[in-house]
Amino acid sequence: MPGENLSRDEARQRGRLLDVDAYDVALDVRSAVAQGPDADTFRSRTTLRFRCAEPGASTFADLLAPEVVSVTLNGRELDPVTVFDGTRIALDDLAAENTLVVDARCAYSRTGEGLHRFVDPEDGEVYLYTQYEPADARRVFANFEQPDLKAPFTFEVTAPEGWVVLSNGAQEGEAEAGRHRFATTEPISTYITAVVAGPYHYVSDSYRRTFADGTELEIPLGALCRKGLAKHFDADDVFTVTKQGLDFFHDHFDFPYPFGKYDTAFVPEYNLGAMENPGCVTFREEFIFRGKVTEASYERRANVILHEMAHMWFGDLVTMQWWDDLWLKESYADFMGAFALVEATRFTGGWITFANRRKSWAYRADQLPSTHPVTADIRDLEDAKLNFDGITYAKGAAVLKQLVAYVGQDAFLEGARRYFKRHAYGNTRLTDLLAVLEETSGRDMAAWSRSWLETAGVNSLTPQVTYDAQDRITELSILQEAAPAHPELRPHRVAVGLYRRQTVFSGSEDAALVRYAHVEVDVTGPRTAVPELAGLERPELILVNDEDLTYCKVRFDEGSLATLRTRLGDLTDPMARALCWAALWGLTRDGLMPARDYLDLVRRFAGKETDIGVLQSLHGQARTALEYYSAPDRREPAARELAEGARHELRLAEPGSGHQLTWARHFAAIASTPADLQLLKGLLEGTAKIDGLEVDQELRWAFLEPLAAHGVADEALIAAELARDDTASGKRHQVRCLAARPSAEVKERAWSDVVESDVLSNALVEATIAGFAQPGQRALLAPFAPRYFAAIERVWQERSIEIAMDVVRGLFPAWLVEQSTLDAADAWLAGHEQAAPALRRLVLEERDDLARALRAQACDEAAGTRP
Repeated sequence: MPGENLSRDEARQRGRLLDVDAYDVALDVRSAVAQGPDADTFRSRTTLRFRCAEPGASTFADLLAPEVVSVTLNGRELDPVTVFDGTRIALDDLAAENTLVVDARCAYSRTGEGLHRFVDPEDGEVYLYTQYEPADARRVFANFEQPDLKAPFTFEVTAPEGWVVLSNGAQEGEAEAGRHRFATTEPISTYITAVVAGPYHYVSDSYRRTFADGTELEIPLGALCRKGLAKHFDADDVFTVTKQGLDFFHDHFDFPYPFGKYDTAFVPEYNLGAMENPGCVTFREEFIFRGKVTEASYERRANVILHEMAHMWFGDLVTMQWWDDLWLKESYADFMGAFALVEATRFTGGWITFANRRKSWAYRADQLPSTHPVTADIRDLEDAKLNFDGITYAKGAAVLKQLVAYVGQDAFLEGARRYFKRHAYGNTRLTDLLAVLEETSGRDMAAWSRSWLETAGVNSLTPQVTYDAQDRITELSILQEAAPAHPELRPHRVAVGLYRRQTVFSGSEDAALVRYAHVEVDVTGPRTAVPELAGLERPELILVNDEDLTYCKVRFDEGSLATLRTRLGDLTDPMARALCWAALWGLTRDGLMPARDYLDLVRRFAGKETDIGVLQSLHGQARTALEYYSAPDRREPAARELAEGARHELRLAEPGSGHQLTWARHFAAIASTPADLQLLKGLLEGTAKIDGLEVDQELRWAFLEPLAAHGVADEALIAAELARDDTASGKRHQVRCLAARPSAEVKERAWSDVVESDVLSNALVEATIAGFAQPGQRALLAPFAPRYFAAIERVWQERSIEIAMDVVRGLFPAWLVEQSTLDAADAWLAGHEQAAPALRRLVLEERDDLARALRAQACDEAAGTRP
């Protein structure tokens, strides 16, 4: 639609012209439970008061709506047919002070963008919630949709009587005839306003704190979910983490939580992990666990809760001026969430998870052709949508972790405190943050920023060591390298650890691999000597970036790599072990270690991994290595070996433990032989048992999908499972299993449902794509590769950006790791130079992953000829 993709230049021009004083937004969502022609839309009436720096000038308001009933500007009726083009309302001849009133019929969403409407298949109840970032508030009310035009908001929502209705502010008084009015907010951006409405299950609590000056703060807390999930809802744990986070941030930020109440809403069919709407934070409802999960799942939920809470200050209180500086909120929230997790909750190993999961996301993104500096060049909203990526979140957070090591924790936190006080309720850019950090640290932050925030790419750090005749270190240096496309060499504060075997007890043949020397050093330039380690005895392992202080790819000298091939499981320190696993995976992704060697390491040493999150990552990486990086003639035997090892570890694992559950899920994901599938079927039917393994409903679906993908479970068996679990979650699982079946007719139907139709909701689109794209069904899926390239530009033009992104990423023929697929991607890119830049970026990223897989396969193929 014309004007839907707002540009930075347009936003700057409007931002210079306008100041917004207030929004009054009245929504009537009673139609959500109605039948008939009006059931797809709701009434939205917005009164918007704003000032104009140049009286007589023109501008526009944003609105995506099927119908505008009336538009009034300063008492003057405007013809909607003339001023509204489907995305923008033209506003001419502005006064110094203006009042705009827009009455519209807006559409309920099925894509998770705007006001999403969900009908629970379990009981027919209707649930609503909003999701706007970066620019979908305009699907719900008329506004100026850019982050720097902040204003106070007052919401009024008329809903079916008996519904729970929430917004950013606290409700004022009791609802009358279904009408709920909410307290006016502090000045905030449009994208973090929120409404949640429906027959939600609601639990309340409160947080209290007394400050040093005697001032008392009380924050009403709420947590809610669908009624169907109430029996699984562990609200007490959610409140515990919430209170721990509030304590932590009040201890360190010296700025009381500024948004009144704090509701935590778990909502259905959510596209994201969560969203930091002040006072009304929304989360995907999958964080309410319907079955047994590992401690890693609770840790992840706690981390997301704390990430969103950090946004109350970084992002909500102080907001970036435009999406170029998205990192100002996301990088800080990612870092502070992990920091709070470790310091304030029971999840004291959170930095291991950060090193293992978040940074692996960053390393992948930073090696794509679309990589960008942490502070990015965001030309428009489509660019903004794609920059919620591993660079903006995880690399930025890793860079901040490195900054803390560089300037010190006290200077870093004092910089944050000054930043909040100086810019509260305002908008900032990179220079605003650098200014306060320079004040508190005394460091040259401009130079640091040029290296870390304003350039792209990841450096590799490799130890280079020589020894004397007595096997003592004569010289140890760190070599720094950069990719040719991004040649920046950066200053790194790193720790170097030396490890060797230490006998566990006298007479034992077992020996732990432990650290016996450690030094921190500033790495600069291509080669940095570490003289502090000269004269020490020869180590068996040299670990650069020990303790994970900096952001880099870790490489090994030949001796250290040989040690890891034989003794990786003997490393006792969980962080060191996680860093070594991550580095070995990096070698595999880069085509420097054959996939067969990595899979061999997983088979031999994953069973010794104590950190459940690291183990889950190893399983996922092993499946990637098997399906995408293994030489084609090695896949089948490698799959058998990997499944055999998984089955062995499953039976060895402590009954009822998280490790047992993790091995069970991994085994199910790679099972392919008749014997393995028969074991899964037996576990599903109850004819086979593994001591301590509870096959709950979620695990049943995990077992059923591979049975469906291998043709063992038919449509009737899947239907029977849905009858056992006739819930929203069950429906998603059913759709995924149906699409996984190895039939040309099934694949054709799934393709049509996603590509040729827009009937499915966002959650069911996601489930269908996940079932369709089975790597083990390459021959069956091959005919869809040319159809993909023929369809994606039309899909991008016709569908919402969220659904279009799912289709373009999810249906790229990554399963067909062949030169012909790479050629087809190149041909599409060459023939579509004028396609939307965001679409080209997605295809280019998928193409790069495919090229990487081909290189990795070539490496694995070459290893097959080794003597």
